[in-house]
Amino acid sequence: MSVRELVVLGTASQVPTRHRNHNGYLLLWDGEGLLFDPGEGTQRQMLRAGVAAHDIHRICVTHFHGDHSLGVAGVIQRINLDQVPHPVTAHYPASGGRFFKRLRYATAYRERAEIVEVPVDTDGVIAATRAYTLEARRLSHPVESFGYRLTEPDGRRMLPEKLAAHGIKGPDVGLLQRTGELRGVRLDDVSELRRGQRFAFVMDTRLCDGVHTLAEGCDLLVIESTFLDQDESLAVEHGHLTAGQAAGVARDAGVRHLVLTHFSQRYHDPAVFEQQARDAGFTGELTIARDLVRVPLPKRP
Repeated sequence: MSVRELVVLGTASQVPTRHRNHNGYLLLWDGEGLLFDPGEGTQRQMLRAGVAAHDIHRICVTHFHGDHSLGVAGVIQRINLDQVPHPVTAHYPASGGRFFKRLRYATAYRERAEIVEVPVDTDGVIAATRAYTLEARRLSHPVESFGYRLTEPDGRRMLPEKLAAHGIKGPDVGLLQRTGELRGVRLDDVSELRRGQRFAFVMDTRLCDGVHTLAEGCDLLVIESTFLDQDESLAVEHGHLTAGQAAGVARDAGVRHLVLTHFSQRYHDPAVFEQQARDAGFTGELTIARDLVRVPLPKRP
């Protein structure tokens, strides 16, 4: 059975707290794992969450501030220690290549796994597989930052009652799917469009075009909300979003499930983030992220 869910490994911003580790998010997608922004302590959080180095197929770093990347060193060394048999692709801003190299080779270890570096230097598609397309969009932060969006290709959902009405069954169903037409019956006559699922990951940024493009029509949006709305001036100054701003993006983009995360240590009541998100008019499913929670992608409508 395919699994599509987000494993939250850490939810703090610059300073971890007693209850929130630095960032770390593992998206499990039909047997493949995409690790986003592994901050310090990610390797241990993976152990606590019940996920392993073998679950990682891609590492996606939005930018090179420590709370989003200091865990790269430990994760890569663990991938090698566990001799992960498949290649692991690393995406990160090309301008921070020197930081990635320092993290990758921070200490001595034996390289036993294949790490493929694919830096990001512009907007657009950075990977295309049969299961999904992964693209990056530039964000607005004091250092170069990119957000990521995963899109499943659209498919078709066969309609049993219409197949039966046309007398199509058994192997003929597969033949119709492959050829598009069978005995005068078109695929469109007995099926409907099944829109591919969409996921986006938006970290440290002010409001900008990239934020809205990444969020558009997402089934699951993970987005930073470092500050509460009353501290919007601080958010703008430091290149971040408030809870209300993040929720407003999700509202306008038609997001089905919104995950707010990356909280400043100055705040102690997560319920306020939820209230401000609702006050901004977001009515979909809402998760105020906590370390080690699992968030499944919403079921198809």
